[in-house]
Amino acid sequence: MAKVAALLSLMFLLSITSSMNVIKANGQKTWCVAKPSSDQATLLSNINYACSQVDCKILQKGCPCSTPESLINRASIAMNLYYQSRGRNHWNCDFRASGLVVVTDPSYGNCIYA
Repeated sequence: MAKVAALLSLMFLLSITSSMNVIKANGQKTWCVAKPSSDQATLLSNINYACSQVDCKILQKGCPCSTPESLINRASIAMNLYYQSRGRNHWNCDFRASGLVVVTDPSYGNCIYA
């Protein structure tokens, strides 16, 4: 019985320390952004992958999210489009450990993250 209680306590602690479960528990909206420590090759790979799976027209010149033209900005937008389209599961923001799930809206100016 003590082992079952210990196992249940461990499962509870894991569920509240995992950002995905905390977010789901309190109903907060989440977004996916690129980790600032990501290298340029990884960011470019993330853009290419995400945009092969979802519509990235929002990144085209003249669109609200086309500036600034930094790679990390473009990658964050593409990664978030993918993440949102796949149901906001933490694994849809992994991108080989270069994605970060955030609870603060990264929208800026007229660029609204979905």
